[in-house]
Amino acid sequence: MMRCHIGLGSNLADPAQQLRRALDGLARLPGSRLAGCSPFYGTTPVGPADQPDFINAVAALDTDLPPLTLLDALQALERAAGRERLRHWGERTLDLDLLLYGDQYINHPRLTVPHPRMLERAFVLVPLAALSPSLVLPDGSTLASHRQQCDDAGVWYHEAAPDVGHDDIRQQ
Repeated sequence: MMRCHIGLGSNLADPAQQLRRALDGLARLPGSRLAGCSPFYGTTPVGPADQPDFINAVAALDTDLPPLTLLDALQALERAAGRERLRHWGERTLDLDLLLYGDQYINHPRLTVPHPRMLERAFVLVPLAALSPSLVLPDGSTLASHRQQCDDAGVWYHEAAPDVGHDDIRQQ
């Protein structure tokens, strides 16, 4: 199985509940096991400022699904949540981003992994560091070093992590 990290975000239609439903959907993916989730964080929007704040988290998923099959499954979960792409970086019921697929680099027209902007975004780094503080990225750098350089002024604790997974994901 491959350990993947998936960013979750929502700012419409009860965002925290949207994330909980998405986690349930991730746990039900074939050939996969939801290993854990960060706490939920409130975040100011990146992009248009005339939209509600987001709730963001990061999940760890162990899966046998190939990367593009996993991407298709994530997009199906977004559609099931009523996701519409109305404007770039705009409001959404659910956004699921494949941040990391083990230590692999993927450069495909539909998918780039590691996620190309994850190291620039506090709404990704803060929950990812809460979930997997000792994570080493595919380029050999540590998540902790990137987290130290991150301005997290627009990120605040929202609620505890949902009870998912049974292993100690902090050891990953």
